[in-house]
Amino acid sequence: MKRTGPTDVNLRLLAAYLRKASRIHGAKIWRVVSEKLLAPTRKRIEVNISRINRYTKDGDYVVIPGKVLGSGILDHKVYVAAWKFSEKAKEKIEKAGGKCLRIDELVEINPKGSNVKILY
Repeated sequence: MKRTGPTDVNLRLLAAYLRKASRIHGAKIWRVVSEKLLAPTRKRIEVNISRINRYTKDGDYVVIPGKVLGSGILDHKVYVAAWKFSEKAKEKIEKAGGKCLRIDELVEINPKGSNVKILY
């Protein structure tokens, strides 16, 4: 049977790290993010800045198990953790006063995953 899911070693290591963090800290959010990251390529998640703006408020922490794209505007400060960012998305998040994080950085900041939203 042909293997599905990511072939990127770094992505598989991140998923394993998230599963371990989920077990250690008792936070189901990291298990869900791990499962979303291991989805096949055709089901990869891509979220635009406009969606982040619509579903968040000032100072929220958001995790996106996929790529953040730069379409739309962001008018408040948001901390976004994702697998990948487009250049435009990084510019727009930082211009609004927010911060772009790696997912493992967010786990270190907030191991329990409290008050973290998942967008997909």
